[in-house]
Amino acid sequence: MPLINMPDFAASLLADFAARGATRVDTPVIQPAAPFLDMAGEDLRRRIFLTESETGESLCLRPEFTIPVCLSHIETATGTPKRYAYLGEVFRQRREGANEFYQAGIEDLGETATARADARAVSDAVGILAQLLPGRVLTITLGDQAVFEAVVRALGLPGGWQKRLIQAFGDSTHLNQLLEDLASPKAVTAQSDEVEALLANGDDAALVALIAARMEETGYSSNASRSPKEIAARLKENRALARTRLEGRAILLLREFLSLELPLDEAAGALAGFADAAGLALGSALEHFEARVAAMARLGLNLSGMTYRAAFGRPLDYYTGLVFEVAEQDAKAVLAGGGRFDRLLTLLGAQQPIPAVGFSLWLDRIETARSR
Repeated sequence: MPLINMPDFAASLLADFAARGATRVDTPVIQPAAPFLDMAGEDLRRRIFLTESETGESLCLRPEFTIPVCLSHIETATGTPKRYAYLGEVFRQRREGANEFYQAGIEDLGETATARADARAVSDAVGILAQLLPGRVLTITLGDQAVFEAVVRALGLPGGWQKRLIQAFGDSTHLNQLLEDLASPKAVTAQSDEVEALLANGDDAALVALIAARMEETGYSSNASRSPKEIAARLKENRALARTRLEGRAILLLREFLSLELPLDEAAGALAGFADAAGLALGSALEHFEARVAAMARLGLNLSGMTYRAAFGRPLDYYTGLVFEVAEQDAKAVLAGGGRFDRLLTLLGAQQPIPAVGFSLWLDRIETARSR
């Protein structure tokens, strides 16, 4: 039995999902932990409730629905396009509020008209909240992981730095620290003389063998989350990244991009102007952005009332394009959030790439807002 009561508007919400062409899917509360630990993002990984099966498999209480819904789709070999709805309990350690609460949402899997699917996800999330909170003023904030990645790549940073910046997208504190590091590189922690000599000589095989021997001597090898080869690669990468110093113009351009914040109906033009002035080719990322805005306009969404923020991301590693959140005006609590996650199903085991977009509703926060 659930430890918390289901919100009184749950039945009407499920009817609304069905009217929008979404089929409800149930997923087990106990989930394999590996997909969340590998793909869900550092913020969520810290909040998961972990346990083990009798065979030692790492399990967790369901912390969100996107990964379980995608796993269910793959396991049942259901064709696409497919629209799923869900409503149920999730479990996370939270700074405020209960650790067990209800989430609901829709996942669109396999819709190849991605701009239209993105627009529909935003429209559905806003429309559902407008019905649940009639008369309330909602604020909608959008970002785009793909546009940020295109800017980072166009600046010509080394691959290791591109990876670090992309992983930090949406975490302004971490991202600003990385930019400071790029502007003024810090010395890396010195290793033993023997390790430093092997790093300097580029003798990878000897470095891996030395690390393996040290791990065996200290008894660390049996509990290590990384192999000697992975540790050696990380040491080499850290050395290479520490030597990288981004030129002042590139730092300024990246900061200029991240400072962009304006109404959505002005955003495509502002991004195009930024790219032209900076001499950066953003290619398909900008084309997809423009197509999405046009699709949203066709659905009748008020673009001037939505905010595009170039630095805005959501704390889940699997997003690849659109990201968005909806809140009540002058309130901090996010009521709905979502985005595009085109790589996730392949990473989870799908044989073919499956485009995907969706959103979640935080029902405890909506219930609190309804009571005011």
